[in-house]
Amino acid sequence: MKELSKGASPLVRRIGEEAAEQRVDNYLIRTLKGVPKSHVYRILRSGEVRVNSRRVGPDYRLKEGDRVRVPPTRLARPAPAPVEMGSEDFGGQVLYEDDAVLALDKPAGRAVHGGSGISLGLVEALRRSRPQARFLELVHRLDRDTSGVLLFAKKRSALTRLHEQLRAGTVRKLYVALVHGKWRDRKRNVRLPLQKYVLASGERRVAVRAEGAPSHTVFTLLQALPSYSLLEAELKTGRTHQIRVHLAHLGFPVAGDVKYGDYELNRQLAESGLKRMFLHARAVTLIHPQSGEPLALEAPLPSELARFLQACRGRTALGAGDTD
Repeated sequence: MKELSKGASPLVRRIGEEAAEQRVDNYLIRTLKGVPKSHVYRILRSGEVRVNSRRVGPDYRLKEGDRVRVPPTRLARPAPAPVEMGSEDFGGQVLYEDDAVLALDKPAGRAVHGGSGISLGLVEALRRSRPQARFLELVHRLDRDTSGVLLFAKKRSALTRLHEQLRAGTVRKLYVALVHGKWRDRKRNVRLPLQKYVLASGERRVAVRAEGAPSHTVFTLLQALPSYSLLEAELKTGRTHQIRVHLAHLGFPVAGDVKYGDYELNRQLAESGLKRMFLHARAVTLIHPQSGEPLALEAPLPSELARFLQACRGRTALGAGDTD
């Protein structure tokens, strides 16, 4: 890093609502793209960053109207220009949008974040398609192979309030899953602790273990089918892979689940038309972070899942899955 101390003036940024309540270190890391975190913390410690003409620590939370003085910085080498990609049109996936909240119907097979071999996640592609957006952050996550309602906040204040609702357990999230096996109970509360672990290959997994984090899912039987059951799953906690691991542990793997399901069954299901996991985030109900009114968001069952479900209802041959 080289600092520009001659012929350059510090930048003074006025904080708007979209950055209010954000820690100043996180704000600088996001604003000074390409600048190492170590440099950000150095200029904070040295007092080169000022808020309203005063020194602040890295944990200072910005307020709307604050004036942040940022010393001029540059990279020693110019960062390579990003590879241009075609702008995506998310219009058909938008379930709801206003000044504070955006809800998309996420397709299966799309990771929400880039990384681990994925060059561009959904949130990065969405930001690229909306260069005018001053703030756009995920409120929660969905697994790559899960489709359905995915929430974004368009203001930091909205993100903060929605996260408060998630922590308080007042956001209701409903999923639909098709599982192999005959589910007997109309409704079942499943409380099984979950713990993350890493395979020798480096792949991350989750298992039911006594020392794991408390996890609670409520399953309701929607329809009993030959050798299969259509379930509604309500998340009471939001652990990684929670629905999939709870069901697999109980002996009811989600159809098409390549991580926790039955490999041979999945192969037969793919031959019968199910080429993805049958898990869909059907509905999310919350309190709007600005108006305070209830907001119910729903994503219809994707066509490929609807077709397969109809085939099941019609007792279409499903290979070895038809043995009871």
